[in-house]
Amino acid sequence: MSVSDPMPSVPLAPPASRASLVSPASTATSASAASSAPLPRRRSLLLGGGALGAVALLSGCSGDSEPRRDADSDAAVALLRARGARDSAALLARYDATVDAHPALARRLAPLREETARHVAVFTAKDRSASPSATASRSPSAGGERVPEVPESEKKALSALAQAERRTADARTTALATAPPELARLLASVAACGAAHVYLLTRHDAD
Repeated sequence: MSVSDPMPSVPLAPPASRASLVSPASTATSASAASSAPLPRRRSLLLGGGALGAVALLSGCSGDSEPRRDADSDAAVALLRARGARDSAALLARYDATVDAHPALARRLAPLREETARHVAVFTAKDRSASPSATASRSPSAGGERVPEVPESEKKALSALAQAERRTADARTTALATAPPELARLLASVAACGAAHVYLLTRHDAD
């Protein structure tokens, strides 16, 4: 072939189509993205439904717990009032037994006994706003329990009464921690009255 002869032409490959320029990896990525596109919406709907269900469940539990809490509070108050009545009845029985054993102490113990009887009436009153008056009649000893033993000496009998009053006042002071406001005021008042009884019962011993 001479230099002057033209070079034979080499056929060029046809231009690649636009579709063939897209790589398989990018095609797979696009397909995956297209198939996963609805998932965030579906997940948000499911989560939203779950949140609403949780709110409804919590609301239901909160609503159900209120009556139960009120019932527990009423039961606690009833128990504290029953204990208060029982302790006052026990003190009243001891006052009556002391007067029976030592009639000479009747006049001195009369006002203390009347206040103790009033405490029994207050703790057992159905209408808590009422102010029951003290009863002068003899009260059953501590709800049917046996009559307390009274020392033969008047001084020791008064000391036994003072100890009983002090124990009761201390128990009522301790109960203040769990009592609701209305009952706490009653317990505090009765406990203070018991402390005054202790002073009056032991005053002559100190003289």
